[in-house]
Amino acid sequence: MYKYQDLINITAKLRSEGGCPWDRAQTHESLKPYLAEEAGEVLPAIDSKDMENLCEEPGDVLFTGMIHSQIAAEAGDVNLEDVLDGICDQ
Repeated sequence: MYKYQDLINITAKLRSEGGCPWDRAQTHESLKPYLAEEAGEVLPAIDSKDMENLCEEPGDVLFTGMIHSQIAAEAGDVNLEDVLDGICDQ
């Protein structure tokens, strides 16, 4: 469970004032191509049964989702807990 909190902390740090300028500059709109690209990289990993890439590529999709959640939380819209509630409460 501690990795979950690590991921939250890393994402928040990257978006913070002292964080990464690239991550700080991102918006939901600017991240759209990256999300599509990362999701598209999962499919060949599945097709080729490449377990190493199947471990890596969904992580890239997850991290892109984390940044989207962080941006939304910063705007006061929704936060990661809301996203997780949406998954778990279905």
